Amino acid sequence: MTVEIDKAGPKDAPPPAPENIKAIPVRHYGRWVTAVVIIGVLASIVYAFSQGDVNWGAIPDYFFDDRILKGAGMTVWITIASMVLGVVLGILLAVMRLSKNPVSAAIAWGYIWFFRGTPVYVQLLVWFNLGLIFHYINLGPIYQDEWSDFMTPFLAALLGLGLNEAAYMAEICRAGLLAVDEGQTEAAHALGMSHAKTLRRIVLPQAMRVIVPPTGNEFINMLKTTSLLAVVQYGELLRGAQDIAQDSGSTTEMLFLAALWYLILTSVLSVGQYYLERYYARGSSRHLPMTPLQRIRANLFSFSNRSAGGVGTS
Repeated sequence: MTVEIDKAGPKDAPPPAPENIKAIPVRHYGRWVTAVVIIGVLASIVYAFSQGDVNWGAIPDYFFDDRILKGAGMTVWITIASMVLGVVLGILLAVMRLSKNPVSAAIAWGYIWFFRGTPVYVQLLVWFNLGLIFHYINLGPIYQDEWSDFMTPFLAALLGLGLNEAAYMAEICRAGLLAVDEGQTEAAHALGMSHAKTLRRIVLPQAMRVIVPPTGNEFINMLKTTSLLAVVQYGELLRGAQDIAQDSGSTTEMLFLAALWYLILTSVLSVGQYYLERYYARGSSRHLPMTPLQRIRANLFSFSNRSAGGVGTS
């Protein structure tokens, strides 16, 4: 006769409770040291500027001056016009660069090589001073006029910025076109679509996900590059601030004012770039990133839920 011994204990006994895990957070001393160093550097910069003889009241006094507002408007206008010229010509150059026609590819390569290899400041000076060697412009029956009347400050600024930007946009667009799988083009051709229609309906919409982010950066950079247009006597934002500085004697303060306006304009463009990138990311990700307003609403909703939960448990 054998006796079975139940080593596990009685069946009705509850299982032993798991031991509580004591989690010890990792201490990141380097983060605190870095934060202290950064705060110290910022405090030193603020202290250094506070020691200078700066007329800070001149900045709000001239913030909405007519010359500043007019200069900001002309800056935005020449930025948009130059970017439109650069994007359109850049797409054309990118298609020519990828063409199997050796002449088109060579012309596009030469254009990109020249305009990327010379400073935009020099190009602006060249366009503005061509009147020294060309007194008249004669395009036959199309257009005839004196060069001084033809090459206005706006046209010199448009050609100097737009043609230079086209060289960079050509490389950006070429990278976007090459990012699209060749199978997409082959499938479109198999369905009987022409090369132009395939490019317009199939390739370009998919390439925009690659083209839009650097294009937004180029747009912001273009707005800042307009500060060079004083050399062609174009009345942009910086020139308006310099005119006020000559009348008021607040040179440094007006430069601070111009920098503040550039920050405002670039911030607006950055917001537009974010929404444009979000629009073209619809087909590449399952969940689109939340907009700033959606993030604020989500944080407020979670905070209200935590508050309600805390009140209910108490």
